[in-house]
Amino acid sequence: MTPSTSARPPTSKAYSRKLGAVDLRIFTEPQQGATYDDLLRVAQAAEQLGFDAFFRSDHYVAMNVDGRPGPTDAWLTLAALARETSRIRLGTLVTSATFRHPGQLAIEVAQVDQMSGGRVELGLGAGWFEREHEAYGIPFPTLRDRFDRFEESLAIITGLWSTPLGDTFDHDGKHYRLTDSPALPKPVQSPRPPIIVGGKGKRRTPEIAARYADEFNVVFAPVEEARDQIDRVRAAAATVGRAAEEIAFSAALVLCCGRDEAEFARRAGAIGREPAELRRNGAAGTPDEVVAAIERYRELGIERFYLQTLDLDDIDHLELVADTVARQLN
Repeated sequence: MTPSTSARPPTSKAYSRKLGAVDLRIFTEPQQGATYDDLLRVAQAAEQLGFDAFFRSDHYVAMNVDGRPGPTDAWLTLAALARETSRIRLGTLVTSATFRHPGQLAIEVAQVDQMSGGRVELGLGAGWFEREHEAYGIPFPTLRDRFDRFEESLAIITGLWSTPLGDTFDHDGKHYRLTDSPALPKPVQSPRPPIIVGGKGKRRTPEIAARYADEFNVVFAPVEEARDQIDRVRAAAATVGRAAEEIAFSAALVLCCGRDEAEFARRAGAIGREPAELRRNGAAGTPDEVVAAIERYRELGIERFYLQTLDLDDIDHLELVADTVARQLN
């Protein structure tokens, strides 16, 4: 039996969504300069402090810094963390569809899902950072081709995971061809690990999310822009006959919190940002200010927040947020 790749894949039921509660996730940018040991320390601290997930970006070149000691591979990292943690969910925000063949990525994510006991989520995007492709010899197609490959990758990955055991999977697309694939291994989560799509594109991004995403992420967007993008996704879902309630909405916000103004300013300086700019664009300031910033996004129906944590040596920062911000929100 060969499943159709044109039908919309089933929505994942892997989320245990806590209505009325806030899902706080630690989101790291290892390309800026972090070893695996750095990431392990932060992931284990996040788990011990009660955060819901540990996520990382998937980039190979740093931005505005030299990036030493150098990049770490996202899915190698998550595979290792799967064996060193027991509760928190793990994932990417986001893996670039240009980095891996979709068949290969489906195998990798399914294996890490097995290694973690069913705690993995796949954030996938079209890819945007041309410099990292040039640096490591990875082809960087045109924007249109990148989105075509992105959408086709989602069709293949979800198709492979949803193929019944004993059946095979075929795909004859513009960019990829799979023939008699055994569609193995299978992930632990059923029907599959959650798929996260995000971004600011006004047409294709909402359309792709409506067809494939369990979660849509608004990325570092002001509240007004976030509202407009969520409305686009909901409209696109209605167009394909999907209930908007099937899609969870999340936001990524830079985190910078201090017990008082002096501590906040010190943390802002440590990540090379201005306090005023952080207050405008992130979850920043005193704990009460961070709570207020998050509450503004909650009014849009967002209940999941990826707190971009840039200083990976500052575990006290995570402790402060867990003791104050998380306690107030939940």
